[in-house]
Amino acid sequence: MTQAVATQGPVRVVGTGLLGASVGLGLATRGVDVVLHDPSRTALALARDVGAGRPAASDDAAPALVVVAAPPDVTADVVRAELAAWPDAVVTDVASVKGYVLDELRAAGADLSRYVGSHPMAGRERSGPAAAVPDLFVGRPWVIADSGTSSPQALLAVRSLAVDLGAIPVEMEAAAHDEAVALVSHVPQVASSLVAARLREASEPALGLAGQGLRDVTRLAASDPALWTSILAANAEAVAAVLRDLRTDLDVVIEALDLAAAATGPENVELGALASIAQAIGQGNTGVARVPGKHGGAARAYEVVTALVPDVPGELARLLADVGDAGVNLEDLQLEHSAGRPVGMASMSVLPGRSEHLEAELSARGWRLVS
Repeated sequence: MTQAVATQGPVRVVGTGLLGASVGLGLATRGVDVVLHDPSRTALALARDVGAGRPAASDDAAPALVVVAAPPDVTADVVRAELAAWPDAVVTDVASVKGYVLDELRAAGADLSRYVGSHPMAGRERSGPAAAVPDLFVGRPWVIADSGTSSPQALLAVRSLAVDLGAIPVEMEAAAHDEAVALVSHVPQVASSLVAARLREASEPALGLAGQGLRDVTRLAASDPALWTSILAANAEAVAAVLRDLRTDLDVVIEALDLAAAATGPENVELGALASIAQAIGQGNTGVARVPGKHGGAARAYEVVTALVPDVPGELARLLADVGDAGVNLEDLQLEHSAGRPVGMASMSVLPGRSEHLEAELSARGWRLVS
């Protein structure tokens, strides 16, 4: 039984990478007729095979909605072509930069009444249609950027698309969106890549010491270089502004560390140097505390219970089942594998006041806990 949706087909999806194929897959699983187009015949065939829709045919009915999922540097060209090809369709794009696309469309004199910029804040390190999942957007913000002359019908169509795919619509102007994603998405990608690049010539003994902290910081570094070059170039001004501020902060820390390195002991470090380091770490504490917590609400402090989990099939499932049997809800779960040992550590975040009960229940079931 398919879920009732407001989006009516056929929906034309242009570009069958991760986002485009996930849009198609999400709509198709909800009973919407999805027509796919991609200049790569291989990508198109793969998107078809994973269930994201069907290839376009010459006798297809005109689409009611077109979703353009192309790299930012060509998005405006594709949107303009789709607006011209389908004069009765609403056209949206899911590029991660909105101002660049909108400026090019305005300069070309495109019909912006039928165009709405949008950006689902969702993704994976993997790319391409093989990485697509129908629930990629569930619970994620989906930015809707009015072109300035977008019709109410066009705005409603794109809002319905976001809601039908389980996302949370967020209205923002294009310029405000680009400044926001520069800070919360694009600069973290650059920072992750730069840290990971320092590992290229690291010794094997050094890499053997790597823990979850390094994995967390460098997770984004596995992203597609070609795609991210396009994204960063399209949002260059906003990203460069944040990076300059970051460089200023980094210079302060470097200067303080140079002073500490030159001193003969902590008591001889130049006045203020240690305070500069502590301030940088403290400001990071303040910033991370502002990151929204579970379900997008205010961040909450949780208690953490850590259990050792043998790295064999079924053990993690058994642990989670025991947590459920104990009547405790997990607010978050992090896994870290111990270097050189066939065991992992599962750190389970629970509401304050529940950790003692969970520890007692898990211990009674034979689990080894880490203090």
